[in-house]
Order: sequence, then structure tokens, then C-alpha cells
Amino acid sequence: MHTNTCTRIAAAVAVVLTTSLVAAGGAVAQKYGGILRALLQSNPATLSMHETATINTSWAVSPIYNNLIFFDPLKPVESLETVIPELAETWRWNSDYTQLTFKLREGVRWHDGKPFSSADVKHTLDTVRGVSAQRFKTNPRKGWYGNVQEVKTNGDLEVVISLKKPQPALVLLLAAGYSVMIPAHVPVEKLRTDAIGTGPFTLAEYKRDQAIRVRKNPNYFFKARPYLDGIDFQIITSRATQTAALQTGQVEINQPVWTDHKAYLILSKTTPELEYNKIYISNNVNVVMNNKRPPFNNPKLRQAINMALDRYAFVKAVLPGYLPGAFMLPRPHGSWGIDGNELKEAVPGFRDPARDKEEARKLMRELGYNENNLFKLKITSRTVGLYVDGATWFLGEVKQIYVDAELEIVEDGAWYPRLYRRDYDIAWNGTGYGVDEPDVVYPENFACDSLRNYTSYCDPEAERLFAQQSATIDQKERLKLVQKIERKLVDDVARISLAMRVDYNARRNYVKNYMGHNAVYSTARFQDVWLDK
Repeated sequence: MHTNTCTRIAAAVAVVLTTSLVAAGGAVAQKYGGILRALLQSNPATLSMHETATINTSWAVSPIYNNLIFFDPLKPVESLETVIPELAETWRWNSDYTQLTFKLREGVRWHDGKPFSSADVKHTLDTVRGVSAQRFKTNPRKGWYGNVQEVKTNGDLEVVISLKKPQPALVLLLAAGYSVMIPAHVPVEKLRTDAIGTGPFTLAEYKRDQAIRVRKNPNYFFKARPYLDGIDFQIITSRATQTAALQTGQVEINQPVWTDHKAYLILSKTTPELEYNKIYISNNVNVVMNNKRPPFNNPKLRQAINMALDRYAFVKAVLPGYLPGAFMLPRPHGSWGIDGNELKEAVPGFRDPARDKEEARKLMRELGYNENNLFKLKITSRTVGLYVDGATWFLGEVKQIYVDAELEIVEDGAWYPRLYRRDYDIAWNGTGYGVDEPDVVYPENFACDSLRNYTSYCDPEAERLFAQQSATIDQKERLKLVQKIERKLVDDVARISLAMRVDYNARRNYVKNYMGHNAVYSTARFQDVWLDK
């Protein structure tokens, strides 16, 4: 996309935004007022968006912030064509995609009254890149911006991002739900407990085990927004209680990912007041093995465990409606992943289950394990019900290949610190991607130096391919490279990928203008949502 084309698109999406803000409700007039009651399934470990890797934070905190650019909240599948302005009015590339310039919106203020400017954008991006004097305690998305050479300000209302090599997908990274701008005048440690943004809602209260409450920002730069007076994110940790809360109306909208197929079957029969929109999401169910810790540093052992797991039985028995897949969302539901037919034909773990299990037993015998000498392992899971269900299923599968396995359950607040420290042998995991985009998925989860590369996978050829696909402008050629990477990551057992999740987005039928997204972290600005009651 050349400079002039990008400028025209920026102008067009500005019109799209105005249209969605003024007339998104269709023929029914929008109503102002009311407090939306939303489910939050556990206490977030932090309110700092850039220091987290869980929707428990982004779902409740995203309404407080803005991005430079964002994905249209009413279009469920993210792409370059669905990017709209937020804090930036326009953006443009130079001719070779190595320089991206943003013109910022005038008159925006932080919730504490300080003016927003280009200095805040530079502060945000430099801190995420790890080149600022301030440091995040954890920095899961540092790898997203490894190609950024420099962030410069031209006055208060222009920012120029210079890259080391072409990267057309940078626009998608900046539009992802996690890419919020943070204030330069507030220490990053304060944002862990006191979120201060420019967004449609301000933080009113956070009571652990009770609720996070946000209230309407009267000075929001979209003058007619938000419609809601506020949102109460009610913290309910029991799965049975969560379901009951939706059935009774205690909560009016479910947290993304939490209305899976089983929940949908229950709710659709018992609660006619609910509405849904089904979508496959960029959220991968996987098993991680600590490649640095013997004996999991042995590729034969990792291959054996990978081939022991019958993905299709898993989807049928544990998570009906889920979609077997490698790491990127399979086509046609996403843009990059390996489709189902190719998986069944050629990819270990997705082929004939009996054949794969027999190959797994052969590998285990080569490693010295058999009926009389079982391999003992402990699989770790967080307390979330979907994780425990999956890990329990895992126990039954690996017992068929000379494994004596037990389950360890850890509290939700300790989960990510354990993964970050690599303090586990093998763990059941769920990975949400900021957007269905290789430049998000690969650097964040498989780059050698990434915090979220929980298996410590590190391969020079993979690193070369990650960089090559990122700089490839021709999208057909890029797709070929991504497909090659997908196969390599599966063959190397970088992680054991099982399936992509499905979400039905349950909400009361009077909750209007909310749309579930392919990327679940881009669903929670709430500035267009209103209550028809």
C-alpha cells in the first residue's frame, strides 16, 4: 500500500467511524444511560494493560484507554480494511513501508486533565520496546516492536515510526486491543492499581473478589459517547455461578471466550432472553513443555507426547465446537492457518489417531519406557474450569503411551508468574492472540527472547523465517512462508497445538451494538454499546 492509497484509506475509515458512531444502532434510536453488568471470571493480577497476557485484565481495563488506531467494533473479523482512527486522525506509509506517520487528534485529555500529545505516544512505544528509562515488570509484547528503529515526534500532534525493514502489518499490531496509549506523566507502576487513560470510561473502583467499576468519561473526545453511564465488571470465579448469573440477569454480558459450545447448549435451552454471535477466535488451546528441563529437552519425548493426543477426540469429548488447528486460525475462519484437510493428511497429531499413538509408543520404547517402566510426569493447570477439564483429558491420553501422569492445579494469580519463570515441567495452556496476524503470533510466542515463549523454543531457521515473512509485501508469497512456518513449529513441537476456540458471545437481548471478534482483546471499548430497556 503506497502513501497516497493509505491516506485515502485513513480518510475513508474516518467516515466509517463517524457512521458507526452516529448510526450504528440501525433503525432503532440509541438510548443513553444505565450501568451494564458484565462478567469477569477472576481478579486480574494487574490493571496495567502492557504488563498482562490475559483477557481478565483487557476486558475490564480496555474501556479506560484508547489506541492510536483500533479495529471497528462492529466488524467481527479484523483486517487492514477494518482499522479505524482513535487517537490518531490519519496515518500514512512511505513508499517502501519503512516509515509510518500518524497525525494525532487535537484536544484530547487524560482522565486526570493533562493533555494528550505525541510525547505520550513516544513514551508508550519506547517503554514497550524496552528503550525507555521506565520499565515494565513484565513485557509480553516487547517482541511485537523489534523491527522499530526509532519513534520521533514532530510537534505535539505528529509521530513518525521508523523501521529497520518493511513491515506492512505494523498497522495491525498498533490496532490490536493491547496496544493502548499510556500517559508519560504517570509512573508505570502506578498504572498497575490506578488505570489512567483517555478512554470513554474512567476507573471508579476496584474491589478484589467483588467488582471493577468504570464510569462514563464526561470529557471523552467523541462528544456523543459513550451511551452507557458505566459498567460493573462483577468478579465471579465459579463456573456454575457464572452460568446462573447469566440465567438470572445478575450479569448481562458474558466475558469473551466463556460462552463455549457447552455453555451455549445450556443457556440456549434455559434462557431465551440471551442472544449470541458465534465466531472462531484467535485463541489457541495448547500444551507447553519446558524444553530446557530434562527430559523434555529430548525431541523424541516431545514428539511422543504430541502424537499421543487425539485432537478430534478432544474436541468431541471436552470442547465441542472447537476447531482443530495448528497455531494460526485455520482458513477460512482466519487468513493464515493450515486448513483442516491438510492437517488430517499430513500433520503429526492431527492424522489417524491409532497410527499416531502407535508411533508415539514406538518412540517411548526407544527412550526406554514400556508397561513395566512408566514415564512419570506432572501436568500443571490453572484453576479455570476449561483448563482443568483439558488437563484431565490429557491424563487419559498419555497413559496409553507408557506414562503415569498426575495433575497439579495452581491458583489463577500464580499461573502466569509460574510460566514466566519456566517453573513447570508440562502445562495445559490457552493462548490468546492480539490479532490473527503472524507478526503477533510468532515473535510473541516463539521468538528466542520472548517472555511468552513458555517452552523456551529457539531455532535459528524459525527466527529467519519469522523475519522473512514479516518483510514480505506480496501477500500470496507471505502466505506460503507462513504455511511453512506453521508446519515447522508443529514438527518441532514448539508447542503442542490442539484446537482454536469458539465463542458464542452470550448477552441479554437488550444489550445493543456489541459484537464478538475474531481477536477477543479488541471487543471491550464499549463506547458504542447501549441498553434498550
